[in-house]
Amino acid sequence: MHAPYPRLLVARFADCFRFYAAVLPPLTGADLDKGGPEGPYANWEVDGRGVLVLFDRAAMASVLGTGDLPDRQEPFQDTGMLVLRVDDVDEALALCLGSGGAPVLGAADRPEWGPGLRTAHLRDPEGRLLELQSYS
Repeated sequence: MHAPYPRLLVARFADCFRFYAAVLPPLTGADLDKGGPEGPYANWEVDGRGVLVLFDRAAMASVLGTGDLPDRQEPFQDTGMLVLRVDDVDEALALCLGSGGAPVLGAADRPEWGPGLRTAHLRDPEGRLLELQSYS
């Protein structure tokens, strides 16, 4: 049995590819297995196990026959979040912001969420919420 992995359906494939290609290897040890910035598909793995897949949103809509449906309306509440456990939240946040991420909440200790927990929150190039977390 294979473990589940997230597949992000993205409209700005090249921007999202560059972001995740820059941050996944140093933060998670994931290596690009297939795909490139031209899309429509790319996946990263750690030890042969899927970690993240990017798939072009229009390509998926074409397969499903949902291309005529409206995109989500702004503003909206987040409906999901990708969490990356890292060794150093501050260092990981700097890497993500330098690779095209947008800040939401800076690095902060969160003992109310768990002993020794430190987090930071940011958005990828399409606005998806990410949490960086470490435990001391």
